[in-house]
Amino acid sequence: MQRLCDEVIALIIYELEDPTALTLVCNRFHQVSRDPYVRAHYFLTRYGRINAMFWALGRGKLLNEVVIDILFNSGAHVSRYLLQVAIHHFYRGNSHFIKTPWVRSISPSVFSYFQKVAAEMFDNEVPVGKHEDDGSKFHAFLKDGRHSLQMREKHWEEIRDLFQRYKFIPFSIKDPLMCQLPTALAFEPRLLPYAEANGFRMETKYRDFVFRKMFEKPPLNTADRSEEIVCRVRELKRLDPRMFVSRTVAAEVCMEAKHNESAYRALKILDRSGDLLFPLPVLVTDLIKLFVKSRAITSPPTTNTLRQLYSDFPTGDLTVRTVMLLTVFLFDGLPQPSSPLVSAKSKLQNLNLLPVTRQDLLVMLTNPFIEKPQHILDYAREEMAMSLKAINELIREVVVMCLGVGSKGKTLKSLTEQCGLKEFIAEAAVRRYTLSVADLPPLEDEQACAAYEAPLCPDYNNTKASRGGPSTGSTYQRSFNGPSNAEQLGANEAPGTSSAVEPAPENYDLHMEDAIEDDTMSNADDAELGTIGQDTLSTMIRQDEMTPIRSRRRSYYYNMYNHDVQAKLNYPVEFWQVGKWVKDTYPPDSPIMAVFFTHAIINNNSTLLHHYLPTPGPDSSARVPITLKHFKLLAHLGRAPNFCLYHEIELGAEFYFSEEDYLSKQTPVVGTRQHGKHRTKDVKKETSPATVSPSLCQADPSSSTPPRTSRKRPRRSTVVVVTSYVIPDSDDEAIVESDDENAMLTLMTMQAKKRRVESNLQRWIKHLSALLTEEQRKYKEKRRRLERITPPDSKLRVNKTEFHKSLATHLRSLRRVDHDKRKQLYGSDAPEEDYSDDEDDEYRFQKSRSSKRRRSNITS
Repeated sequence: MQRLCDEVIALIIYELEDPTALTLVCNRFHQVSRDPYVRAHYFLTRYGRINAMFWALGRGKLLNEVVIDILFNSGAHVSRYLLQVAIHHFYRGNSHFIKTPWVRSISPSVFSYFQKVAAEMFDNEVPVGKHEDDGSKFHAFLKDGRHSLQMREKHWEEIRDLFQRYKFIPFSIKDPLMCQLPTALAFEPRLLPYAEANGFRMETKYRDFVFRKMFEKPPLNTADRSEEIVCRVRELKRLDPRMFVSRTVAAEVCMEAKHNESAYRALKILDRSGDLLFPLPVLVTDLIKLFVKSRAITSPPTTNTLRQLYSDFPTGDLTVRTVMLLTVFLFDGLPQPSSPLVSAKSKLQNLNLLPVTRQDLLVMLTNPFIEKPQHILDYAREEMAMSLKAINELIREVVVMCLGVGSKGKTLKSLTEQCGLKEFIAEAAVRRYTLSVADLPPLEDEQACAAYEAPLCPDYNNTKASRGGPSTGSTYQRSFNGPSNAEQLGANEAPGTSSAVEPAPENYDLHMEDAIEDDTMSNADDAELGTIGQDTLSTMIRQDEMTPIRSRRRSYYYNMYNHDVQAKLNYPVEFWQVGKWVKDTYPPDSPIMAVFFTHAIINNNSTLLHHYLPTPGPDSSARVPITLKHFKLLAHLGRAPNFCLYHEIELGAEFYFSEEDYLSKQTPVVGTRQHGKHRTKDVKKETSPATVSPSLCQADPSSSTPPRTSRKRPRRSTVVVVTSYVIPDSDDEAIVESDDENAMLTLMTMQAKKRRVESNLQRWIKHLSALLTEEQRKYKEKRRRLERITPPDSKLRVNKTEFHKSLATHLRSLRRVDHDKRKQLYGSDAPEEDYSDDEDDEYRFQKSRSSKRRRSNITS
């Protein structure tokens, strides 16, 4: 360090936040740091030309007359606004935003020199009165910017001189005017060249904010401002080619077409003149599509806005047609007209949507926000002259499709009670939505397995599901459409009905999600044009101005619980899940309940799972049976089972391999099924023991003894029998009876221990242990496979699946619960159970055995 030249030492000082410690190392470093040139260029290098003087004035001990001259001559920006704020602060006046000592640390002589030199730059025209500084004038200009040109107090020439002659620019990032400077460019774009000359750089992140302020509706002005807005947009675009109206801002302006007419009219003028970089009709089409599954469509202001946009930019897009039909027939939550059918027909004529087809009725009835379909069915019967037979066929097709829409419980209940389609829905659900391991994505594709979502029972507490985001694993999902609609209705039609059903057009997507996503992505290929949303212009301006920047927690709550965010959800406010309707309509051990229960487990829908597995009570038959198939499906997807499944097993849930075991009313026997490469030997068909509840665990163990099954005999402690040598006679009958009772009780206890059977909990532990063994095998194979392709010097980390970790943890808890129950039933000497069979290595539980070799201590 001693051999370094002064220039290198100065460069090192420039890189330090606080070089005080370095200057105290030796005398030479201290001498270099005292050089006025080094001190002046330290501020220029560290803080830039705009902020150098502000930070230098805050280090009064380093500042002197020579350093001030070097800063002025080296290009440090000094504005009259900076001089005014420094004078106010030094003389204890109004210091604006500064709460630190700042210039008060400078000696009076040095500050007087700075004040003299800076004032000479502006011809000694430095007003220092209250609210006479340049910042107050600029703030007043921002307030007047919302008014028309005639109502403004600060005119263009005065603000231009503020930038041109007095070098106005906010000099600190803490200055509130720093973030308000782009707002001034929205009111007066001609200020941009003068602001850039003072050091301001317009970044592209300010683009949307500036144009939003241009199109913002004034609070008091009701005159037409369309020409003024057009002139501002063109002027700013001429001064800076990077500034243009994005699709994001244009969509927000379109959402205020009804109450911000000047901005909407200006946008249409810009579209006709070619000043927009995108066609406005295409933008409106993409915007209307976003509302096909959005809660905002139930709001009357949104409905009126969409009708206005469709009237100005009509299109033949089928998704747009669906949205507009919903605005006509969506009476739920809207004011009810006196004659709904007449009102609907009038609106359809005004929007040029006639004639309404059967396919239109089908799409509307399956929309999540049509919960009361009676008005649509009345329109089909009276205005479309549909026969009762055709309406019944339409209803059959609708109820089958509504099974896949999780929030259509009210619709299903209404149509089912009206037409008596309970059995038809059950058969259709089992045929279309029954899941097996073969229907899941390949086990090797971990991303597809992680993103897979079952078609039924979506979890609305999940953000992705509630917003209707498409699943990444949808490519691997089996088509649950099953047979064609005509085949379904023909196979289950009532006597005397026809199976003729109008086929759906190939290009008509009933659920619209994939079509919307594809169109949105194709129209947003150029990221510079921005993406469109459902928010209005006023909403986004309020969010820009009021959203906290430095507090992530408050920003999260603002974004998640804001009213505008809730309006984007794809389900109604008060809806009834289809899964709950199925549980209330069908018995728990029915085939349709088995299908819905499987889908709810895969989607981890905690709301439905707690409904399917209610709190333990006197009626245990209300619970849907759990099967080993559920755990195998989750093991394939690598997902952790919900805790309620383990809790149900702890309470003694009946063991089933799959739903076929209890649907066919046959006893699940181990020897009748084949698992993996091993087949268990045939055993006697015996009934499964009764469920062991916590209340029964404390009862008399001899009250009910389940039948014995063939299994390995557990170890038991030796029973000590005391032999009596007393010779009984006629006077010792009580003693003889007492000895007989004790002997009989001992014998019954020994026989009870011999008749131990495999409980439901033990069977669950046995088969879940085999499943855990399989997961460990797959984990080891994956690790060996990755070790072969991983370089030797790199560290390999292979993560276990969530299912593997969850099962390993809860199996220990299940074994502990089983041991406690056996101790209560058979005494404290109940041994540790071995959940393995003699001839089945798949379920063998091997315990660590200590070495029997005698160890000898050999001293060297």
